[in-house]
Amino acid sequence: MIRSGRPQRGEYADDAQSDFDFVSGDDAVEALERSRDDTVALFQSAPDAKPYAPGKWTIKEVLGHLIDDERIFAYRALCVARSEPRELPGFDEKLYVAAAGFEQRPLAELIAEYKSVRASTIAFCSALTQEQWMRRGIVNGYEASVRGVAFHIAAHEQHHLRIVRERYRI
Repeated sequence: MIRSGRPQRGEYADDAQSDFDFVSGDDAVEALERSRDDTVALFQSAPDAKPYAPGKWTIKEVLGHLIDDERIFAYRALCVARSEPRELPGFDEKLYVAAAGFEQRPLAELIAEYKSVRASTIAFCSALTQEQWMRRGIVNGYEASVRGVAFHIAAHEQHHLRIVRERYRI
């Protein structure tokens, strides 16, 4: 396995810097593995709580959002790694969560789906060459490298884990 190296500014969205600061290390695969373990442990211990405030997501919706976001960013990483010349579109996470029905599913089922999606992401990233890690494309209006997109998954996840711990007191 070839280590990704830590992405630098300009390899991911500028507004993601504060979340990237919470991801340690200099390898995307290792960051995804660490983040996976934290996420599984947190959600396995989570009560079936209501949203912490009106208009906020439930625990299941947060986990479902993490699954959706990872699928989208793993797809973006694939496209950029394969030299896709077209700009990749953004998505409205609130619409996705509202349409998904995560609340009707058992938490254990969502955790199993999360593990499956993460295993797929790690398998894909583990096969990348150094050249592929460094490839760049346009993602939702900004330039990103494959390693920047992969680190985003862990950074975004850490952002939501901090919120869950703080607001749901888990």
